[in-house]
Amino acid sequence: MLLLNRHPAHRKPLIPAHAALLGAPAADEVERFLAHRPNHAPTPLHGLPALADELRVGSIHIKDEGQRLGLGSFKALGGSYAVIRLVLEQATRRLGRPVDIGDLHAPEVRAVAGGMTVACATDGNHGRSVAQGAQLVGARAVIFAHSGVSDGRVAAIARYGAEIVRVRGTYDDSVAEASRVCAETGWITVSDTSWPGYERIPGLVMQGYTALIREALRSMPAPPTHVFLQAGVGGFAAAVAGHLAVLFGEERPAVVVVEPARAACLFDSAKAGRPLRIDHGEPTVMAMLECYEPSLVAWRILSRAADAFMTVDEEDAVGIMNRLARPNGNDPAIVAGESGGVGLAGLLAVARDAGARETLGLDHRSRVLAINTEGPTDPGRYRQLVGLDPADGPLPHTLPASEGDHR
Repeated sequence: MLLLNRHPAHRKPLIPAHAALLGAPAADEVERFLAHRPNHAPTPLHGLPALADELRVGSIHIKDEGQRLGLGSFKALGGSYAVIRLVLEQATRRLGRPVDIGDLHAPEVRAVAGGMTVACATDGNHGRSVAQGAQLVGARAVIFAHSGVSDGRVAAIARYGAEIVRVRGTYDDSVAEASRVCAETGWITVSDTSWPGYERIPGLVMQGYTALIREALRSMPAPPTHVFLQAGVGGFAAAVAGHLAVLFGEERPAVVVVEPARAACLFDSAKAGRPLRIDHGEPTVMAMLECYEPSLVAWRILSRAADAFMTVDEEDAVGIMNRLARPNGNDPAIVAGESGGVGLAGLLAVARDAGARETLGLDHRSRVLAINTEGPTDPGRYRQLVGLDPADGPLPHTLPASEGDHR
């Protein structure tokens, strides 16, 4: 199901605050911080020429965030970046002098961090990022995980030293509980969703995501004409779409936001022309995208920078996992989690529908970019859905690195 963006603000420039949040100088700052991370390396960008031929488009590239900072998800760029920024700001205030990323491990900065507690709700990946950031700086982390977060994902968060609080209900219930407890205790909420009066920290989380689109644009032979981005609350999609809007202006690529049909809060918001909280329904296999209310700051950006919204079904998500897991002609195998290939699943649905192709101007000249936002963050679930062990890594392929793996 495809819905064009009819919001009155569509294709208008971002408001100055959002342009500053996601523009080139901010992205420069994110990359400067990343350079100080001991396990940082740009993630690979793979060409999918066989799939491009099948879908009758010029090219398809997919950025593989399954290898990001040891966390297996693009979320590694956001929560930990926000935690580091918050610690440095607190240290600057406490010590009465400027404190920068190079001072992060100084004893006096570690002492400041040791007195801080950061907390968040999670579907799995954001909590790991916040926990990793807290461990890196020496702060305490408390992560609120709702009923749908698997034990495997909770264990992965706990490995970074975080305390886990289980919350009955949905992701939105865990967001509310984390916010309530933080207000009572004075802990710092490091959320990847925003609401009235709480936008700056989610903005920092989103700012961290600009690194992945920066890397992708450097590696692509030419800028994309179409970008398909999966969304939960919308922070990732808004960060990428917003950066592209600031960078390219009127020449920016068409951006399509893709959600699970069972949890399409942005799609329904676009239909209504305003942010909506939707009813909780049957759980979706796309667990990282199972959100029922959009982030306010993300919605404000996407209402301007997204060109269309669409939904995909459960079988689409599982099908793209299996398609990516096995080499296909000259296309390499890519290990994608349940939510990782959803943007690409959206492309497949559009490319096979003549009306949708025409609506989006998708043709043999189109250059498409998608993001594999996560690897097998729940290995047991991956084995169940794909029939392969993710520990074995991608299956072999014959495509030369110079053609299929732009770094």
